[in-house]
Amino acid sequence: MVLHEQDQPDFVREHDIDHVTLDIIENALKNIRHEMDRVLVTTAVSPVIREQADEFPLIADRKGRMIVGQFGSPIDTVLENSPYAVEDLADGDVIALNDPYMMEGSTSHLPDILLVRPIFYEDERIGYALQWGNLMDVGGSTAGSIPIDARSIYEEGVRMPPVKLYDGGRLNEEVLRFFCHNSRTPRETRADVMAIAAGTATGAQRVKDICDRFGKDTYLEACDALLARTRTSIIGLIRQLIPEGERFEFEDYTDDDGLGNGPIKLKLAMWREGDSLHLDWSGTDAQVPGPVNFLLNKEMFQMFAGVFLISAVDPTILFNDGYADIIKVNIPEGSVLRPKEPAPLSNRLVVMARQFDVLGAVYAKAIGFNVSGSYGTSPNFVYSGVKEGGESFQTMEILYGGIPAIPGKDGLDGHSWWPEFLAVPAEYMETYYPMIVEEYSARKDSCGAGQFRGGCGIKKVYRFLADGSITFQDDRHHTYPYGVDGGKPGAASMKTLVRANRDEVEMPSKVRDVPVFEGDRLIFETAGAGGVGDPLERDPEAVAKDVRWNLISPEAAENAYGVVVGEDGSVDAEATGSKRGEIKSSRSESPGFDHGDLPPLDEQRRIIAETRRKFDEWLSGELGKARGEGR
Repeated sequence: MVLHEQDQPDFVREHDIDHVTLDIIENALKNIRHEMDRVLVTTAVSPVIREQADEFPLIADRKGRMIVGQFGSPIDTVLENSPYAVEDLADGDVIALNDPYMMEGSTSHLPDILLVRPIFYEDERIGYALQWGNLMDVGGSTAGSIPIDARSIYEEGVRMPPVKLYDGGRLNEEVLRFFCHNSRTPRETRADVMAIAAGTATGAQRVKDICDRFGKDTYLEACDALLARTRTSIIGLIRQLIPEGERFEFEDYTDDDGLGNGPIKLKLAMWREGDSLHLDWSGTDAQVPGPVNFLLNKEMFQMFAGVFLISAVDPTILFNDGYADIIKVNIPEGSVLRPKEPAPLSNRLVVMARQFDVLGAVYAKAIGFNVSGSYGTSPNFVYSGVKEGGESFQTMEILYGGIPAIPGKDGLDGHSWWPEFLAVPAEYMETYYPMIVEEYSARKDSCGAGQFRGGCGIKKVYRFLADGSITFQDDRHHTYPYGVDGGKPGAASMKTLVRANRDEVEMPSKVRDVPVFEGDRLIFETAGAGGVGDPLERDPEAVAKDVRWNLISPEAAENAYGVVVGEDGSVDAEATGSKRGEIKSSRSESPGFDHGDLPPLDEQRRIIAETRRKFDEWLSGELGKARGEGR
């Protein structure tokens, strides 16, 4: 159906502001967002924010709608759960909270803290500056606040409801001290929270600067016009790209919940009715006992759905809350994407990653171009303990897998699906923590074969210099990142603990508090990404280059691509032609989406449960030995 005038938001009207002024203000707001980023990452101290930039800023209008940012605005929900009436907020107030259930999933686990600062100009509230960041630790039953065996959010850390961190510009030291006291890293937590607050202060001041230059009324008019312009653009893309009257569906699986339950299905359907795009997660599995539940905020998912269209077709469109009313989302209550409180959420990242894969595949079916394979993985890793001098330590970092290929372009190797995220430098880790990073490389033969290959996962080898424990959560250990249109899936993830005596232990994708000792090594290998198109259509010279660069082996070049590479790294054209003909004549038709050679679901469930049981038995023995040796 076409939306009628009475259904449209108040910003859909004629605007008096000229296009030049509007463009200047739009770009000023974009720059404000980046300045907020820089203020935070250069003043925070924990590696996950300072080095990796796991934080997101946002500028909203006076009604709480996102004008620039990434995730959509949670302001309405925050204020609904807040004891402070919006009309009572004052200049210099900052509301802080980290409870996902009180933000409807706008941040999705307890280590993410959100700060909301109202912006005032000439004593009138004209908007909000928001910023959230991923803290290293907020308490809970394990270091890093990501216990893989939590059965409720109460085990995952301290929950802070909406409170005034600043009241009229005055810091509430008692609240901050209480919050940091519950963290294993109180100094880093305090520094990071103060850095986030500084980011919001920067955003607020820069918005005031725009009002100084153009006037308050012009700024407010520009906010409405930017929302309206984005809304018009998205409606145009929906009409152009999504056929009406057809339903597009896709499903994929997360391995497990860390307690032996899985695989976990995510299913999405999409269709268009007039100007509206409908996205329905009915058929997705129910919430699980373990902490991979992902409290998916509907407004956030509306933003994701629009961002996909913008990124694939017209990146010049500003994504904001202007199109929130035209993308209709249904997420069943009690599902793994809409768990009921107090379901645990700390390891939600693995399901978050899978929802992007499913969303991309549904769009692929609808649009029929710019089809990508499946992403690898993006796990968390925590190492904590006590140094030789008695000082405690704890680090946390996010690792990355392969980025899927798209038609015409190979996937990136070892890259985050958030474009501005970075890897923690090995030099940083070795300087501040008792470890040596012996290897950080693209993982050979992990990339999904295709005319355009998927990105490789990474191989990172840690050598520990002090006794401690490790916790990590990953996925794609039992399933594979799918390939598309003849492309092959990426390799599954792998983790191997090598004791100082050279005993090796194959680890599952999710572990907590595994004891490690001086001289032990962890070989951490993330999943690769899916390829696109027939591997036999790949340029043989591109295959040979991948062999020379140690991204694929000569055996994989021959078996997957039919390319024979000589010892000098050059293509044997005659042998290649013969090999490709042999492969082509013996293979069957490729599926549209290739998930790899997986056993039936019942068998997968048995394998996952048995893998977890055996590992838990081993870990119990290791913990007993560590206690017996007084470690």
